[in-house]
Amino acid sequence: MAMVLSEEQEFLQKTAKEFLTEEAPVSHLRKLRDTKDATGFSRELWKKMAGLGWTGITIPEKFGGSDLGYAELGIVLEECGRTLCPEPFLSTAVLGTSALMLGGSAVQQESILPGVAKGEVILAVAFQEGPRFKPYAIETVAEIGDGYRLTGEKIFVLDGHVADHIIVVARTSGRSGDRDGLSLFLIDARSEGVEISRTLMVDSHNAARLKLTNVAVGTDALLGTVDRGADVFDRMLDIATVAISAEMLGLANEAFERTTEYLKTREQFGVKIGSFQALKHRAALMFAELELSRSIVLDALRAIDEDREELSSLASTAKARLSATASLVTREAIQMHGGIGMTDEEEIGFFLKRAKTAELLLGDASYHRDRFATLQGF
Repeated sequence: MAMVLSEEQEFLQKTAKEFLTEEAPVSHLRKLRDTKDATGFSRELWKKMAGLGWTGITIPEKFGGSDLGYAELGIVLEECGRTLCPEPFLSTAVLGTSALMLGGSAVQQESILPGVAKGEVILAVAFQEGPRFKPYAIETVAEIGDGYRLTGEKIFVLDGHVADHIIVVARTSGRSGDRDGLSLFLIDARSEGVEISRTLMVDSHNAARLKLTNVAVGTDALLGTVDRGADVFDRMLDIATVAISAEMLGLANEAFERTTEYLKTREQFGVKIGSFQALKHRAALMFAELELSRSIVLDALRAIDEDREELSSLASTAKARLSATASLVTREAIQMHGGIGMTDEEEIGFFLKRAKTAELLLGDASYHRDRFATLQGF
């Protein structure tokens, strides 16, 4: 398999880079942070992204989407990573959309996906309940009666404070830690008993806490099969894990390019610091790690589109590798920028914060190394 982009994909990459560089540079995130914007993103920019077809890249044409693949979605995510774009792309176009595509009923898909493609509907997925990523550690319960009644609390709900609909992972049987017994429910964020409080992550991106108190939903709110929600949940997490890896690839590449440019211009002792052999060696290591990471991410994205059996292993490989690479590159970037790299005025620090946050989202390197070993039978 050739680890290169097609002509059409290269055009998409060029278009995305030009648009985001002009419309959503890092200063866009800084402004949202400094003004304490209530939404934490620009709805106007989100509509423009929808106008370019990005929010519906993987949505079928019959629902207003582009009906492309995750390889194309990954290209956009990589460019979003370059500018640290805070718009609800991961929550809506990846997590929410993939869950609906995998487990949603025809009615659910027809009523929601067209709005997502148009940029009119924002989705969130609520699953994490503890400080560390443990996908089956679910204590939120869905009691069966006249429909279902959901009770529990979730944290790190990406863009939950602005979501129109939230997909909640709840337990209909079994106990916390069991894979079986999970079910997914699509709820209206304005439903009675739903409390949402915004939290701001260290990288100034959006998340929320979700409290459900006896929230009533009908049987038509169920995604997939009762007690077998993990079949949809696992696949959704694999897709999202590869997607966040693509974003991390973008931010790491941008941090590397900014750093090498700085090495070419900063002078010390009358010479450019890029001429120092020790810094050349460190830059060469970063370059090598980034090239390896790019191949891994591209293969994982294509594995989604090709429905390969080894997707779970590739997803964990990508996340483990990109967590290490993004951490290495952004830490080196700070050090090579010297004292100015530690200041808020210099944008390079934003990349370090996003890299650390993204590393912890959906499982860090240690989690995915262990998962990969388990999948391989060790």
